[in-house]
Amino acid sequence: MTRDYDSQLLESVAVRRRRLRDALLFGAQRARRTADERLGKVFAGIAIAAVLCAGCVGWSFLQATLAKQKAEQRKQQQQQEQLYNPTPSAEGTTAGKR
Repeated sequence: MTRDYDSQLLESVAVRRRRLRDALLFGAQRARRTADERLGKVFAGIAIAAVLCAGCVGWSFLQATLAKQKAEQRKQQQQQEQLYNPTPSAEGTTAGKR
C-alpha cells in the first residue's frame, strides 16, 4: 500500500509539473501546437533571417560602390586641377629646359 501511495504521489507531481510547464510554454491554449506549426514557424524564421542577411549584403555592396565612385570623382578632379593649375615647381623645370 505504501509503495502504491509513493508511486501515485510521484506520478501526480510529475503530471503537475508537466501541466505547469505546458501552461508556461503554450499559455492559455489548451491544445498543444503540432509539429507542422512548429516547422512552419522555424522555416518562416529562417526565411526572415535570409532576407535580412541579403539586405545587409546589398547595403554593404551599395556603400562600397558609392565609395568607389566618390574616390574616382576625387581622382578626376585632382587630375583636372593639375592640368589647369600647374604647380610653380613644374613651371620652373619646364622653363629651365627651354
